[in-house]
Amino acid sequence: MHARSETYTDKAIISGTSYRPEDRQSVEILVSTDAHGAFVWGVLDRLLDEPNCTFSAVTASGFGAVEAAVFAYGLGLGGRRGARTALANFWRRVSHASIFVIDIANLLRSILEQSIDIEQIRDVRCPVKLGVLAVSARTDAVKIFTGEQLSINAIVAAATVPFLSSPVEIDGDTYWGDGELSQLPSVRSTEARHRLIIAGRPSVFATPCPDRSFAANHCATKCAPVHTIFDSRHRAGAPLLMRPWIDWGELTDMRDRGRQRAADWLAAAPLRTDELPAISCENRYI
Repeated sequence: MHARSETYTDKAIISGTSYRPEDRQSVEILVSTDAHGAFVWGVLDRLLDEPNCTFSAVTASGFGAVEAAVFAYGLGLGGRRGARTALANFWRRVSHASIFVIDIANLLRSILEQSIDIEQIRDVRCPVKLGVLAVSARTDAVKIFTGEQLSINAIVAAATVPFLSSPVEIDGDTYWGDGELSQLPSVRSTEARHRLIIAGRPSVFATPCPDRSFAANHCATKCAPVHTIFDSRHRAGAPLLMRPWIDWGELTDMRDRGRQRAADWLAAAPLRTDELPAISCENRYI
């Protein structure tokens, strides 16, 4: 599968309707721990083509935390093209990693250090607010690392598969991944007009709206609509770090599947500019 040219992606960005600033739709992205990284790559890559879509925050668990960090760094450094380039370069590094490596955490740390500058992500001027979920190996409590708490270690911890790798020590406690979105406390308020969950399979997700109960399909007060994109070809037990060294062709196939799912979702006009009633604040797409 051949990589798409920059000429194609640039045309995709500039050929659409010219949107007024007030018509652009700010999206907060949440990445589930069960979403395969290359599928997430494709979804993000397609969203970057959408001229009326801007990004306010991304919160991620599992290997998605690594991708979210690369996405936030690239977007802050070079806009849409910077994010696309950063993601592609990151996945090239992953595909070139040694199949015989024993210490996956150190390898991932090395790839991250080559792919991002954590200080730029922590900077208050970074346009995308990053949050990564990790779980205390001692208490099972979920922690969201944001702002000054963000570090390479926090991102590696979020991507560490429990019991297959040792937890990562951070500030006297030890953390690893598997922080499900259903364990999220109320997410900090953002200016997002939409919230998008990227997941591997249909599941029951607690939404980030504090006015909506786990069992409810809508909130008591008007809030940002919640959308979900699932991978219809998800395979249980296939997170990247459980099967990390994958052929570049297979990675790009999964990327293209993510791009297609995102394109199908966008075709349903979920980012329309008219106001949505509270009862319509959840929309799922498979």
